[in-house]
Amino acid sequence: MPHRSGFVNIIGNPNVGKSTLMNNLVGERISIITSKSQTTRHRIKGIVNGEDFQIVYSDTPGVLKPNYKLQESMMKFSTSALVDADVILYVTDVIETIDKNEEFLKKVQNSDLPVLLLINKIDLTDQEKLNKLVDRWKVILPKAEIFPMSATENFNVPNLFDRILELLPEGPPFFPKDELTDKPSRFFVNEIIREKILTNYDKEVPYSVEVVVEEFEDEPKIIRIMAVINVERTSQKGIIIGHQGKALKKVGTEARLDMEKFFGKKVFLKLYVKVAKDWRSKDSQLKNFGYNQ
Repeated sequence: MPHRSGFVNIIGNPNVGKSTLMNNLVGERISIITSKSQTTRHRIKGIVNGEDFQIVYSDTPGVLKPNYKLQESMMKFSTSALVDADVILYVTDVIETIDKNEEFLKKVQNSDLPVLLLINKIDLTDQEKLNKLVDRWKVILPKAEIFPMSATENFNVPNLFDRILELLPEGPPFFPKDELTDKPSRFFVNEIIREKILTNYDKEVPYSVEVVVEEFEDEPKIIRIMAVINVERTSQKGIIIGHQGKALKKVGTEARLDMEKFFGKKVFLKLYVKVAKDWRSKDSQLKNFGYNQ
């Protein structure tokens, strides 16, 4: 059998289940999943290898109208995903309004690439409503193939996988066959800490945070990590640390346990909090944090 390989980009509005789908398809917890929108800030590649195929999935930030420079950078990741793919997975769900982002949908309509439209979370609706939804999407994206599915229940995911494989071009692998992602270990440390901040703090605080891994020493039996949590304002620093440091300690413990699961060995984690004033609106800071590359 000829070898197939290609890039499959996952796009859509925030909170429709793109990261859950990505992790389901890749089989590892690569993209952070929380109930809060805008959790994915970068394009994260997850690589799935078989004897005669390599699929390079790319999860992107949710499509939104940018309010500040960080979001402009996130939108560039999402827009570029319409260009450099072999297959596009456009994820929607049974809850969101169809015309939520007409401008971006027009770009999807005009794409010459194969588009698989995934209607996620069908476990939250009934057959009649789902049929109406499918009919409406057929009008909006007439060229797309529609897959009703539930990423959390793994419903219709195997069929989707088979179809992706059929659409991939023949060719050699792009990455070594033992690679799971194009991101370094430090990136996942950053994401795990950020996920814990998203689940432990309210309101604007989680979105004002960027984590930088300052030290990562991988020893035979333990990984020693020192990371800095950057916030935009002094008041946020106090909130992150919490009374007697309890809030920060909780984040550290939860993150360490997840890291030990992810890396398969003991982790020693040290966390510090620093103010990087208004970093989301400053080009130089965004560049330092790996955006606007």
